[in-house]
Amino acid sequence: MKRLAAGLCLLLAACVHAPAPMPPLPLPEPPPPGEPAGLIGLSQADLRGFFGTPSFVRKESGAELWRYDGAKCQAFFFFYPKGDAKVVRHVETVPRGGAIAADSNCLDVLRGRAPAS
Repeated sequence: MKRLAAGLCLLLAACVHAPAPMPPLPLPEPPPPGEPAGLIGLSQADLRGFFGTPSFVRKESGAELWRYDGAKCQAFFFFYPKGDAKVVRHVETVPRGGAIAADSNCLDVLRGRAPAS
């Protein structure tokens, strides 16, 4: 009787259909290459001097991400080790810039300057 019950359970389990796998989501287009002038290679102290205290910091595997939040944009600074320090190696903004991943108007606003016209 136990064997019959176990067999019925296995038979029922074989009838259950697994849900169809979800199709992969398309990745967004990569940002345009290039970096804003004057920010690549800055130390953390230098960046803090220009932009103040970041809104968010994430540390992972020796790298760091600093995010600055504005009313209409956000800037992301990616730090990687260089010698004993960490320096800015990449900058992006949301929304993105037209020619590179960082919008200069966003960076100007976050630095407290009037946007370039």
